[in-house]
Amino acid sequence: MRVGFVGLGAMGMHMARNLHKAGLLAGVFNRSADKARQLADELKVTAYPTLAALAAAVDAVVVFAEETPLELIRALRPQVLVKGADYREDQVVGAAEVRSWGGRVVLVPLLDGRSTSAAISRLRG
Repeated sequence: MRVGFVGLGAMGMHMARNLHKAGLLAGVFNRSADKARQLADELKVTAYPTLAALAAAVDAVVVFAEETPLELIRALRPQVLVKGADYREDQVVGAAEVRSWGGRVVLVPLLDGRSTSAAISRLRG
């Protein structure tokens, strides 16, 4: 599977690099073309000039347009926000917001073979 990634903010960069480590990343697009070219050069993938060009060249497109999931958390107003226990609660984006409307933050233990990276590896087949 060839995956394209859109949105190379702070979190998007990490997500794109993880897709690359899994051997899935084929190309990137970002509103700031310099940022896309820089990452593409680093990872030896293609920086596409338009979303249409990226979409035409890959099997799937991952879009991550925000620096953090904060706006999504504010919009959805979850009652439970879950993050891996490799974070402290004060590091979890949206934790204060979730607590402010009566929700809770749960830090779950990390399990060998159950990471996002492992899931991507399984998708690769």
